[in-house]
Amino acid sequence: MSSVSTSTRIQGALFAIASYVAWGLLPIYLKWLDQVTAWEILAKRVLWSVLLLLGLLAATRQLHVLKLPRRHWPWIVVSAGLLTVNWGTYIHAVIIDNIVEASLGYFINPFVTVLLGMVFLGERLNRWQSIAMLIASAGVVFQLISYRSVPWIALSLAFSFGLYGLIRKRMNVHAIGGLCLETLVLVPLALACLVMLWQQNDLRFLHTTIKIDLLLIAAGLVTSFPLLCFNAAVTRISLISMGMFQYLAPSMTLVIAVIIYSEPFGFDRWITFACIWSAIMIFKVNAIAGVRPPTNNVV
Repeated sequence: MSSVSTSTRIQGALFAIASYVAWGLLPIYLKWLDQVTAWEILAKRVLWSVLLLLGLLAATRQLHVLKLPRRHWPWIVVSAGLLTVNWGTYIHAVIIDNIVEASLGYFINPFVTVLLGMVFLGERLNRWQSIAMLIASAGVVFQLISYRSVPWIALSLAFSFGLYGLIRKRMNVHAIGGLCLETLVLVPLALACLVMLWQQNDLRFLHTTIKIDLLLIAAGLVTSFPLLCFNAAVTRISLISMGMFQYLAPSMTLVIAVIIYSEPFGFDRWITFACIWSAIMIFKVNAIAGVRPPTNNVV
């Protein structure tokens, strides 16, 4: 009998699909909030996430996971800052109609993660992984040359999320508890932001329509639902299997940007994305080829 049942693997796959589909549809949700400033969306995302996560931890009697050793708190602050940069940059990209570059950021992210692993964890690449990194780098360099500007949205998203993942890996704290603590750290800044917006008459919550109010309240669910599904998936299927679903979200985001919102996707961007996609395929094939079936998978 397999150590992981077929039904468990199917559940894991469904949870993974749900999480990445939710992340992939995020631009549509943000577009519905086109009357709201990026700052208010970011602040509401923090505040409603805190309430939802605290309620979830209380309902599951896991509030004890919020107690961390003192040595972890500086890193919680840093990871909260990186989360703010990531969320804020993504919201800004959608608002200014640059969803294509946002999707590029998450296609680049795995290569940034590999780079950070080499620098901070002493990891080494094999020949094929090195080739993939070079091809991906060539795609980014081509965009630098063709646009004569740094794709700062893509790089900000890739590096902020990569560094965030590195810190969370080194801390090894409870997934939901860690996110709850990070958002709690951001609550004072979120409240200060809302006060400033109110003073400038830019606050839209309770000042426009019920639809906008409900969408802003839903920010907590929009933030937490994919993460909960993601955590449920990783406990049921392997990381390699998770990796197969990883590019569903940026692929959906790219399609939404081009098909629904008619963002430009010229020949130069085809070249950039072709380099990234080729590098991804090399990484995936190399990872699958390196997996050996376990010899003790019967219990």
